[in-house]
Amino acid sequence: MRIALFTETFLPKIDGVVTRIVRSLEQLHELGHEVLIFAPGRPPPTAAGHRVVRISSVPFWPWYPELFLGLPRPRIGRELDRFDPDVVHVVNPVILGLWGTMVARQRNLPLLASYHTDITQYAERLRLSFLGPFSRTFLRDVHNQAHVNLCTSGPMVSSARGLGIERVRLWPKAVDTALHHPSRRTRAMRERLTGGEPEKPLLLYVGRLSPEKRLDWLYAPVTRIPGVRLAMVGSGPARRELEERFAGTPTVFTGYLSGEELAAAYASADVFAFPSDTETLGFVAMEAMASGVPVVGARAGGIPDVIEHGVNGYLFTPGDLGEFTERLAELVRDEELRRRLGEGARASVEPYGWRAATEALVDFYATAIRLQRLFDPSDDPPPARSLSVLRRRRRT
Repeated sequence: MRIALFTETFLPKIDGVVTRIVRSLEQLHELGHEVLIFAPGRPPPTAAGHRVVRISSVPFWPWYPELFLGLPRPRIGRELDRFDPDVVHVVNPVILGLWGTMVARQRNLPLLASYHTDITQYAERLRLSFLGPFSRTFLRDVHNQAHVNLCTSGPMVSSARGLGIERVRLWPKAVDTALHHPSRRTRAMRERLTGGEPEKPLLLYVGRLSPEKRLDWLYAPVTRIPGVRLAMVGSGPARRELEERFAGTPTVFTGYLSGEELAAAYASADVFAFPSDTETLGFVAMEAMASGVPVVGARAGGIPDVIEHGVNGYLFTPGDLGEFTERLAELVRDEELRRRLGEGARASVEPYGWRAATEALVDFYATAIRLQRLFDPSDDPPPARSLSVLRRRRRT
């Protein structure tokens, strides 16, 4: 199958959306599918064996300079025509994704859109609340151009349907349980993350350092739990502000980590502290859980789809810093509880591999192709190669 993928965010940026895209690209390559990726910013020329088309873009300054907004160009249509895709996939359609949606519909191509970010909530956190009503209407109208819409968690399926988005399906969650494993724990990484005090209890956060992540809520636990150390792995527009806020506290900022180094950071922590209440799934929570580390996360968005309270971690009421701090303190104090919830965390994510999630994605592509034929019966049928590849994949 030939897939044209339009994404608003891509490498070298690192976040949950990029993780899902890259892992899916790896699996699609192994399954014999070909993807042409359209991405803004400064992406690599290839990713996981697939060609990347770099789209002219501008940074979302001053609100989120790490985010690049892709600019519509005639070249996009020409590249798309040369590639001759069987299906078009737009990820978090905003500007580049909107253009991808338009060129796909102009050509009567099967179209799938995936909903990874609650843009309305993010706009509010970035002090752009005036965009709220517009963003809800925009999301609904753009997504309803697609033959299939995917969400990454059960709560987000409900949220999308509440916005009026139709033809919504659940894209199964997944995590790399081989890379993220309790055996990755090292004393050297604990030395680094604790500022040279590896015997002290260690709280960890991994992800973007930006206002919508509620990272200021971590100030209470790091200043109120005796002896605790905090490490923030990642970067983003709020890093300087957070470094100033946490100055004088036992907090280490590492910047971005990846691969085995990131896996060691997860496994070397005692508790994963995840205050964000805007997550559509929370890949970093799943990676921490795969590492045998219990998570304390907000009872909001897609997090309750990952954390079973008291079994593999704890949930807290968003905004209740007393409850958040107490849940973290309870795990810091009780080594046996920490061990039990950590084992539960690992067990709960072991069934979710990237191959199964990507095979489900390919089936959703096939559904988009079938629905396109139903919605637009006057169009030519999809190329025979796409259906034969699907049949061949199912036989293997």
